[in-house]
Amino acid sequence: MVMSMTGFGRCETAVNGRQITVEMKSVNHRYFEFNCRTTRGYSFLEDKLKKYISQKISRGKIDMYVSITESEDSEVSVAINKPLAAGYVNAIHTLAKEYNIPDDLSVSVLSRYSDIFQIHKEEQDEEQIFSEVKIVLDIALESFLNMRAAEGEKLKEDVLSRVDTIMSIVSDIEKRSPITVEEYRQKLTKRISDMLASSDIDQQRILTEAAIFADKVAVDEETVRLRSHFEQMKTFFESGAPIGRKLDFIVQEMNREANTIGSKVTDSVLAHKVVDIKSEIEKIREQIQNIE
Repeated sequence: MVMSMTGFGRCETAVNGRQITVEMKSVNHRYFEFNCRTTRGYSFLEDKLKKYISQKISRGKIDMYVSITESEDSEVSVAINKPLAAGYVNAIHTLAKEYNIPDDLSVSVLSRYSDIFQIHKEEQDEEQIFSEVKIVLDIALESFLNMRAAEGEKLKEDVLSRVDTIMSIVSDIEKRSPITVEEYRQKLTKRISDMLASSDIDQQRILTEAAIFADKVAVDEETVRLRSHFEQMKTFFESGAPIGRKLDFIVQEMNREANTIGSKVTDSVLAHKVVDIKSEIEKIREQIQNIE
């Protein structure tokens, strides 16, 4: 199955008294990159989540958000960092005195400095919490992967459609190429005949020149390699494994063959067909940037 690197998944539900929300989204990236934000006090989940997700996804920039709300009966205590609070109080009084401004310090003002308060929760079982989060994550992940699969299928269809278009153009080039050699031979014969004002010309010399021209403009090897690359690409699409990097390499090779063909052809019809091939290859290159 071909997977896109673009996806989104979300799930929110209660597990064992905890309200858990998992949201994840991804965009294309050359490698696997994982960023996670969690509710304060649950940062221990980040490494566990990264390891778990990396087993499911090989490429893409993943952004995840995990929210956990404890049940009302969970034990939470709030302590005051008294030395820090005293420091704030002294600093505010000093500020008011030195700059002759109203000293309106109150508990409500002081409470805005959140680092004064230290929140303590009852000892938590990290593995238990991770297992609960994973229940919600798996639901979000299924939605996320389904979206990537659906998008991947569209990308596959588009790329293969363009491959078929290129293959058709390659067939046209293979048919047209021998004709250009015969046209060259006829032009050469006429030119020499006009120069000598006679039909009595060296036919062997004409054949030799035509043979040299044919060898110079021959594109059989390049078209054969192009067909081979296309067949290999189709095989990759059926492999079921992450293929983005392989496709990227194949497209580079396809572009190289197209450039070689373009440098060889002297016929305007063939030149235009090479431009069409390169245009389709570029569109394929843009599409596979989104394939995992």
